Amino acid sequence: MPNVKPEMRIIYTVIFLLFAVFLLLPLLALFFRSFETSDGLGLSNYISLLSKNDLMDAMINSFRVSAINAVITTVLAFALAYTINSTNIVRPIKMVIKTGILLPMLLPTITYGFAIIYSFGQQGLITKVFGRKLFEIYGLKGLLIGYVIYTLPASFLLIHNSFQYMDKKYTIVSKLMGDGKVRGFINTTVRPLLGALGGAFVLSFILSFTDFGIPASLGGTYNVVATQLYQVMLGAIPNFNHGAVIAVLMLLPAVFGVVLLNYLEKFNFQYDKFSHIEMIPNKLRDMGMGILSSVIVAGMLSVFIVMFIAPFVTSYPYRLTFTLQHFTDVFQSNDLSSVYMNSLLVAALTAVFGTVIAYASALLNTRTSLKRTSKLAIDLVSMITNTVPGMVLGLSYLLFFNESSLKGTFTIIVLCNIIHLFTTPYLMAKNSLSKMNLAWETTGELMGDSWIKTVYRVILPNSASTVVEMISYYFINSMVTISGIIFLVTAETSLVSSKIKDLQHFQKYDEIFVLSLLIFFTNLLIKFVCDSFQKKPSIKRSGLKKKIS
Repeated sequence: MPNVKPEMRIIYTVIFLLFAVFLLLPLLALFFRSFETSDGLGLSNYISLLSKNDLMDAMINSFRVSAINAVITTVLAFALAYTINSTNIVRPIKMVIKTGILLPMLLPTITYGFAIIYSFGQQGLITKVFGRKLFEIYGLKGLLIGYVIYTLPASFLLIHNSFQYMDKKYTIVSKLMGDGKVRGFINTTVRPLLGALGGAFVLSFILSFTDFGIPASLGGTYNVVATQLYQVMLGAIPNFNHGAVIAVLMLLPAVFGVVLLNYLEKFNFQYDKFSHIEMIPNKLRDMGMGILSSVIVAGMLSVFIVMFIAPFVTSYPYRLTFTLQHFTDVFQSNDLSSVYMNSLLVAALTAVFGTVIAYASALLNTRTSLKRTSKLAIDLVSMITNTVPGMVLGLSYLLFFNESSLKGTFTIIVLCNIIHLFTTPYLMAKNSLSKMNLAWETTGELMGDSWIKTVYRVILPNSASTVVEMISYYFINSMVTISGIIFLVTAETSLVSSKIKDLQHFQKYDEIFVLSLLIFFTNLLIKFVCDSFQKKPSIKRSGLKKKIS
């Protein structure tokens, strides 16, 4: 590896300052603000809030619904991943299941609530199919449905990815050794996945514990900690100190998650090599898992069917005459169309600059000879951004930048999105760059190329597929996020996800669904375009080849 170049130090300094100013300092300010009282620093804010039944009830409710959701989601995600990776179901059906389970990720979570209302409410679509109301949608049951839909795709991806690194030949070895079906299943499938299953549980728990969108529409009288924070901060008289306390308390599940994941690390299996073999034929297993997975995906997607019906009729469910008037009203409304354009602008800026920052961070970590402590600092930042809830980060920005020129600007929203969503794109780039030949930079240097030139001509082309995936991730998640930006938007910088929250107060559900469909089809288009770019054959090592010739 080459020596540390000046350009490497400059890039590292810029990234270090970025995270120091827009991650560490705001969080520290939030932490100290939680102890701030009229008499100086003290515990009176914590004592005052924790002695109130409202907050304690909200905390208990959040833990209860998040724990139940995490168990359900982990089981369902495992079933789906098992169907995709360990059965002989025909490939087209597997692709339909895999694609269908990921579609909810293209929508804001606050939309889930309204879709559930229009599906399971008194006049809901699914209610009419069954002829009666199945359950009370406001409260625990409604939240559980919303949280399962929200967290299932992410949990599935985590477990599905772990399945890729399992050696399936051990299922055959287990059978030859005379293990029973249950024993063989536990030893060859469940045990190697314990780390991933634990990770899926923690991920589902944290995502549901900190989400604001779903309880904003379905919470009812079942208060959770996210809505408590929103009410304290955006009520008639905002209390910044109490808001800081609740935000700090919201970090507790993240701490628990990190401890649990570290413990589960010892259960992870390491295989020297992988054997790609056909699964043992079992028609009963394949049929059962195929039906179960199809029911899971169909049940989840059925909640959103109404979203593709309501905006196209005059007044759902009373006047079902086809019309495009709701779409016309939205596009003719300067307010709503500008909100959509704001979301596109924020998503595009986040995708471009976020990808640059995440890629540069991964590049410094894997392709340079920076000090080990410097590289560990980048990994530490990645861990922090992965565990800090969006609402907590957004509130820390509100408090820290309250008197600055960044307040109420698109810049602060873009920066919040970049920091909040940093972990996954960074890990994508890190995994990709670490697998490349470490001698490329040395070869480029011997041929007279600078480090920057080698990165541009050799490293970047070989990781183009990953870069496109990073752009897609940043764009899509910026379009659907609400927790991270709910405290930062203003009338001028309002985004679609925050506008949906405003429209809820006026019960303008037709406009809510139109805006939701705009987000959905925009994200679907971006996903399709990015996937198409990823499938194109890239020119490998073009820079070196040209130089050598």
